[in-house]
Amino acid sequence: MKFTTLVSAEELAQHLDDPGWIVFDCRFTLTDPEAGRRAYLHGHIPGARYAHLDEDLSSPITPTSGRHPLPSPQLLSEKLGLWGVDNTRQVVVYDDSFGSMAVRMWWLLRWLGHDAVALLDGGIPMWMRKKLPVTTDLPEIIPTQFIPRLQNWMWADVTEVDQARQDHNRVIIDARPEDRFSGEREPLDKVAGHIPGSINWTFEENIDFDGTYLPAEELRTAYLDLLHGIPPAQAIHSCGSGVTACHNILAMEIAGLPGGKLYPGSWSEWITDTSRPVATGE
Repeated sequence: MKFTTLVSAEELAQHLDDPGWIVFDCRFTLTDPEAGRRAYLHGHIPGARYAHLDEDLSSPITPTSGRHPLPSPQLLSEKLGLWGVDNTRQVVVYDDSFGSMAVRMWWLLRWLGHDAVALLDGGIPMWMRKKLPVTTDLPEIIPTQFIPRLQNWMWADVTEVDQARQDHNRVIIDARPEDRFSGEREPLDKVAGHIPGSINWTFEENIDFDGTYLPAEELRTAYLDLLHGIPPAQAIHSCGSGVTACHNILAMEIAGLPGGKLYPGSWSEWITDTSRPVATGE
């Protein structure tokens, strides 16, 4: 059975010794880029490799890019091979922040044509609550070859986003917190506000009280209401830098509403050109 959206702590625990399963720790803190690696070295799920958002899951920032440009598909594919991932493996990704960082790797693998990737529902906090094993041992890795099959339909560039915001048959969904969307607060980017015409659905709305994703039926009801008759494939997902937006893409996938695109540059790319309009308020 292939897991393509979520995997539970119990399901992963049954496969810790399965060579066909490979786990990635994607813990990362935007305000302290080394915090995730320190946490990983302090203790992680046995066998997990560490993937760093800036170093592994993004390419270098340019004057016209957002804060986390998409990585080179070739370089990421080479890294996956060095991490022991080939096209047959089941990949599981996790973090300690409701999946908000690990979803980036979930999306990237699907972009590379690898559908057998799932988020650990509830992340390492759920794993720890269930008293499942953790270790400080680094994994023994047998390198292999990963062959990408790029799915470039999955993302939208800034030109498509600019067209979509003026199209009543499309919708841009922004995953940032409400006060960042409205422009009341902006801790990370030089300009506050949002892309005109976009709507706000912060990724935390996808999460239940225990830190896992809401049931598929609840997510489906919420997103159908949000889409307001617009087909799921006409949605573009944005955030600050193309990371937490993937959380909403996964939520829609769980809800049976696939096909939405990621705007990888997101708000941090949008504001690099001062001629692009900015909206504030709700």
